[in-house]
Amino acid sequence: MPKLTIEQLDLAGKRVFVRADLNAPLDGGVVSDETRLRAVVPTLQHALKAGAAIVLASHLGRPKGRAAPEYSLRPVAERLTALLGQPVPLAPDCVGPETLERARALEPGELLLLETLRFHPEEEANDDGFARDLGALADCYVNDAFAAAHRAHASIAAITRHLQPAAAGLLMQRELEALGRILESPERPLAAVLGGAKVSDKLVLVEHLLEQVDSLVIGGGMAFTFLRALGHDTGRSLVEPERVETARRVLETGRRRGVLVVLPVDAIVAAGPDSSSGRPVGVREIPGDQMGLDIGPLTIERFRRALASARTIVWNGPMGVFENPAFAEGTLALARAVADGPAFSVLGGGDTIAAVQRAGVAERIGYISTAGGAFLEFLEGRKLPGVEALTDAP
Repeated sequence: MPKLTIEQLDLAGKRVFVRADLNAPLDGGVVSDETRLRAVVPTLQHALKAGAAIVLASHLGRPKGRAAPEYSLRPVAERLTALLGQPVPLAPDCVGPETLERARALEPGELLLLETLRFHPEEEANDDGFARDLGALADCYVNDAFAAAHRAHASIAAITRHLQPAAAGLLMQRELEALGRILESPERPLAAVLGGAKVSDKLVLVEHLLEQVDSLVIGGGMAFTFLRALGHDTGRSLVEPERVETARRVLETGRRRGVLVVLPVDAIVAAGPDSSSGRPVGVREIPGDQMGLDIGPLTIERFRRALASARTIVWNGPMGVFENPAFAEGTLALARAVADGPAFSVLGGGDTIAAVQRAGVAERIGYISTAGGAFLEFLEGRKLPGVEALTDAP
């Protein structure tokens, strides 16, 4: 069911509670990466221009339900002040008499950032009383934190029982549209590319995608469990022995459903992930004392050909130990191949985003999701509490 969006709300003279994902990395008390802050700016600007006052809320890190100065949103308030070109004062808390008084005193065009939500254990417990206190701060609710939408937390789910209407922000709206385009009405052929370390991390996703896609490209450490399922000796490569039979079953399911499952044919091997260099060998020839740490040149070309005819591509996970430059080329080459093709591409995950940025092709990707866990759970077909809680569109 389509959800109500901020563009459908009459915000003039209203106080709007905006749940954002401002969980930015800090270095020495300063925001070191503004990506998540910049992502929510369009929603904030839209609300301010429409004549609303904003009560802005977010989590930061994992303070474990206690007030911890190192997890204060003060550095975020300072960067938002610069990005928005107007003061972004920080409330002393996210609830309480003083915070309520300051929220009610807001004039149209003003903004108040609440202190870190997770300073209260009730936030992660989805506590109804805490949610009621948050809801008392505003007249309507906007969730622009898709990256946290898979969490049933008070500021994401329970608050909507006390604060209506509950609408999607502009970022949330773009995420839902892009991912919905993949799952509901993709232009075919639809290809999925999965990497990362472990099959177990993405087993549910793999099984769900086999019902959706026309081809499934598997790289990264997880590929070696599939190669072991085919009977290959994989040396010291990362293999989950307890998942080998599952991988074999996935390959059989793909064959039965006519889904092309594409696996590596060669790998860059070395003694370990900290090695300064590696060499390409066929997947049948990995030495017993070596491990596969990236896809090899033949596999890069194989994957490129497999994706060339796709009209829609979804990608999550690197092809190797991407953080080591010696084993990054497979991921970078795949990023260039995805960008060069005609397909509408959607990708998510920190390493995957870093790859397209490092390859200089981010501007040619159809949509880059800001989410990690929520991105994967959405693709798995799960219902996300933060999405389900929003008001259905009229």
